[in-house]
Amino acid sequence: MKIVFMGTPEFAVPSLKAIVEAGVEVAAVVTNRDEPQGRGLKVLPPPVKVAAAELGLHIIQTGTVKDAAFADTVRNIAPDLIVVVAFRILPKEIFTIPKLGTFNLHASLLPRYRGAAPINWAIVNGEKETGVTTFFLDEKVDTGRIILRKKTGIGDDETAGELSGRLSILGAEAVVETLNLIGNGKVVLAEQDASLATRAPKISKEDCLIDWSRPATHVHNFIRGFSPEPGAFGFLKGKTIKIFRSSPTDIRAVGQPGQVAVDGGKLYVSCADKLLEVVELQLEGKKKLLSQDFVRGARIESGAKLESRRS
Repeated sequence: MKIVFMGTPEFAVPSLKAIVEAGVEVAAVVTNRDEPQGRGLKVLPPPVKVAAAELGLHIIQTGTVKDAAFADTVRNIAPDLIVVVAFRILPKEIFTIPKLGTFNLHASLLPRYRGAAPINWAIVNGEKETGVTTFFLDEKVDTGRIILRKKTGIGDDETAGELSGRLSILGAEAVVETLNLIGNGKVVLAEQDASLATRAPKISKEDCLIDWSRPATHVHNFIRGFSPEPGAFGFLKGKTIKIFRSSPTDIRAVGQPGQVAVDGGKLYVSCADKLLEVVELQLEGKKKLLSQDFVRGARIESGAKLESRRS
């Protein structure tokens, strides 16, 4: 069986490596173009390109999947199957090329959390369980027939970054298992129940603004759901402050939502019901710090307030 693998970020790398280790013929790896990244805007290759080069695979980089030239390139490879892991939305002209079809790995238990950011929104919403799903592509995004699903729990303090790492490994197992099922003709497909579908849309900056008037557990889930990227944030004395880690407490809130309490070198913020301990943060223009280091250096005092808008 000859496949074309399509993917771009670090999440897709374990799947690509697992496919090669399983002895499947990878005729080409399709990924995004090198792009400027970070504060210095240094042009860097996507993680999948780096991995594919190390594996000695043929690499195709593209800025679009909708032009005729790209379709011709894939058609000339004549793959039996296309495997998609964290790539773009493919048009029908592409995903119908292989005789065995095109399947995608999605980081949720479909039909829940259809969309671009399933890991983030599952944590923000306080889910205790998630997983990965492989399914055949059709014309509507994330709605195709399910091949298999693998479940895993979500830790109470687990961040989106940590869960993504675990799901990338679980996803690699699912991809290889799916290839074996397809290769052996043992796939049993399941239709998605649209009535159970939930959305996981692309994250905007505004989505990450912390509302301290919500219960502490909600705010904790919100913080870890956007950690480490793009980062949940508020404002302190007019400057953006991102919070990456927090810890719920049983201590009753003091004063107004967003009001800061400093005790024993620890930093707490009042939510609707209880205090939430801030564990790791980053003030605008500064490096990421543990809260006790921030408290020592910033001279922040009890009574200060984290705002939900820039003053």
